[in-house]
Amino acid sequence: MTTTPDHLERRCGQRFNIHVPVSVRLSGAQHESCGFTQDLSSQGTFFYTDFPLAAGEAIEVTLLMPSEITLGESMRVRCQGTVLRVVQPALGTKLGVGVHFTGYEYLAESAPNEVSDSFSRISSLHARPDDERVKVRPETRRVAS
Repeated sequence: MTTTPDHLERRCGQRFNIHVPVSVRLSGAQHESCGFTQDLSSQGTFFYTDFPLAAGEAIEVTLLMPSEITLGESMRVRCQGTVLRVVQPALGTKLGVGVHFTGYEYLAESAPNEVSDSFSRISSLHARPDDERVKVRPETRRVAS
């Protein structure tokens, strides 16, 4: 198998074929659109949506991570990222969108002053020992990358 220069593999994390619902919006905007992932990694995702996006745009993607992945309760994760590429649909109406994550936060489902053990456990799995940028607020957990 040969790789042509226009199809070089640049992914730095392992991708998992996982289909979860997403909501998408431009960073700072109010309007959201729905979609679903094709694959997901700690560094990014590829998802389908009917929301018009362009390469280079800053977006927020909120994922609902099922308990099978978190090994605890289901969690919503809000990811900030940059659109790397947009694939126009061949037959369907959904655009394919590749996104590189620049940061993410866990959105607590519990009361603002309660933080579950699952949030601490999951966020500790993603924090690097030398990473002092992990921020914890009662209503969210943020892991900057």
